[in-house]
Amino acid sequence: MQIDFGSITIKIAGEPKKIYFFAAVLGFSRRQFIQAFTHERQSAWFEGLEGAFNHFGGIPTEVLMDNPKPLVITHNPITREVLFNERLRSFANYWKFKPKACAPYRARTKGKDENTVKYFKYNGIAGREFSSWEALHEHIIWWMREISDLRIHGTTGKKPIDSFEQEEKSTLQKLNGKPPFYLGREIQRSVHTDACVEVDTNFYSVPWHLIKKEVTVQLTETEVKILYGIDEVARHPICIGERQRSINPHHLKGIVGANWYAKTEIPKEPIKPAELLRPLTEYEAIIGGGW
Repeated sequence: MQIDFGSITIKIAGEPKKIYFFAAVLGFSRRQFIQAFTHERQSAWFEGLEGAFNHFGGIPTEVLMDNPKPLVITHNPITREVLFNERLRSFANYWKFKPKACAPYRARTKGKDENTVKYFKYNGIAGREFSSWEALHEHIIWWMREISDLRIHGTTGKKPIDSFEQEEKSTLQKLNGKPPFYLGREIQRSVHTDACVEVDTNFYSVPWHLIKKEVTVQLTETEVKILYGIDEVARHPICIGERQRSINPHHLKGIVGANWYAKTEIPKEPIKPAELLRPLTEYEAIIGGGW
């Protein structure tokens, strides 16, 4: 499956709105999936991918993408070495597919999806207005079912829905009722000596007496919940980005360095004048001449 994002400005409820749309296409049948968003952050990529899996009723073994910043950290154009975002690796491992990135500056290697973006943009939505976001979503569902699935594809000479049902559907991995990634993630972590657990390169505090203990971390799209045994010991909003820290100062009372995190507990010293600063005349004397 190939994936990408496109964007277009259309009128919704009489107001011009820029919408972003996730586009996916299956490599064999050319069957397409579209989902609209108000942004193209990482959460939209993941939601779009899960929407595609549910739409197609299965998971492909490989997903090819360009090099979007929410998913790919670096891609060396010479060595072709790719460093995927930690959360994408976790997401791919959860759904059991292999992420692949196009060679930088060569999006044409992902041509099927580039064509999907253009096709939807100019056939499915350009020049249209919608009374609401709900009306837009309903239109996209209708367009996929009545237009995209039933067109005669120029390369295969078949309707995508026919190629999909006859040959491709059976090759997809089964969903087996698996919950969404954010709702389904439950991982084990050992508490570090700073009373934090690491999840997707971010750090979340727990009560200090759990240092070196094993805890269970449950994730949703917005929250991180941490349990010791069956007891909930910490809850944090999920960090956006990488190498962020979510610290509850009460978790750290009793360990050295707690005041570093609990800023309100740091004694405030009066600001002293810069007594150690030398006048410029002394530097002039050292190097000779004026400034």
